[in-house]
Amino acid sequence: MEYRNIGSTKIKASLLGFGAMRLPADKSGGEEVIRQEESIELILKGFEKGINIIDTAYPYCNKQSEKIVGQAIKIWKKNNKNSKVYLCTKFPTWMAKARGDYRRYLEEQLKILDVDYIDFYHFHTLNDELFEEKILKYNFITEAQNAKKEGLIKHICFSFHDTPFVMKKIIDTGVFEAVLCQYNILDRTNEEAISYARQKGLGVFIMGPLAGGRVADLGLPEIESVALKFIFSNPDITTVFSGMQKIQDVIENSRIASQSFFFSKKEEETLQKVFKDKKIDDLIACNNCKYCLPCPNNVAIPKILKIYNYYKFTGIERNSAWQYKNIGLDNLQEKADMCTECGECEKRCPQGLNIIELLKQAHKLLSK
Repeated sequence: MEYRNIGSTKIKASLLGFGAMRLPADKSGGEEVIRQEESIELILKGFEKGINIIDTAYPYCNKQSEKIVGQAIKIWKKNNKNSKVYLCTKFPTWMAKARGDYRRYLEEQLKILDVDYIDFYHFHTLNDELFEEKILKYNFITEAQNAKKEGLIKHICFSFHDTPFVMKKIIDTGVFEAVLCQYNILDRTNEEAISYARQKGLGVFIMGPLAGGRVADLGLPEIESVALKFIFSNPDITTVFSGMQKIQDVIENSRIASQSFFFSKKEEETLQKVFKDKKIDDLIACNNCKYCLPCPNNVAIPKILKIYNYYKFTGIERNSAWQYKNIGLDNLQEKADMCTECGECEKRCPQGLNIIELLKQAHKLLSK
């Protein structure tokens, strides 16, 4: 495993990080229930493979992720006293309603995680509006600095969903030590801002390296390996958080993160096809984060957009329509025509997608 400096800190983090947003789960009564033992085993396997940093958040996995991550770290520390694992989690910025909320959520999360401090505490899903209307309005930066002085957090960071211009604006406050942002072969929007962050001394963490499954859906030769190698080969990046759900995912991703990042001729051809294919440019930037859920009418938004992307890329109408027709057969989910255009999903979408219009387009094409 390769290890890189987290910005100007003296900490070295593994190139591959464990993203604890999509832990193995079952559905029970319409609710997501994490398979606890399997998830802990999965995380511990990552630590065994050299991963020394893990990322979670207050709402992940129906608010179960932080507890499981804390349990896994405790088990690892008990059996590996000299092996440090760095913990990243996030303040739910959009949920803040008053001064003092930063400290209130931080103390709650420390209890859930059962830790004395958090290594990298992010302002979650920042955009220009949240930065102005939450962070600055309620003076949360001062609260973060006070928490750092008390040793409750070690590093002040932010996760990001907006334009590169806004990312630079937030970086230029001089407050932050690391940024977590999206970057993958289908979306290189933040590439220049990532370089800027590194120049300013920030660590750069990456989320969505496989674009929430969209990369795999392309069906190109060795595409997932190529996609990861492409990101790993960027020297401006510190750690790539991958949401691994199976032991084999951990083993394979760790293998890729431990090898040289030169591309074979076949891999280079795959990479160039992605960069040149106009159909790929037309894909919907849905990362299957599920922040748009729950829908009050149980519309299966991420699933519908995934099927729509499959149709856009392959042009296979019959199979796409079959997948769409089967929505709801084994659960309570609904097709796009049940959307009442309440707009709640669009308010929560970190990608800023025009979900209502996309659902209309999908239903028109797939319900034939």
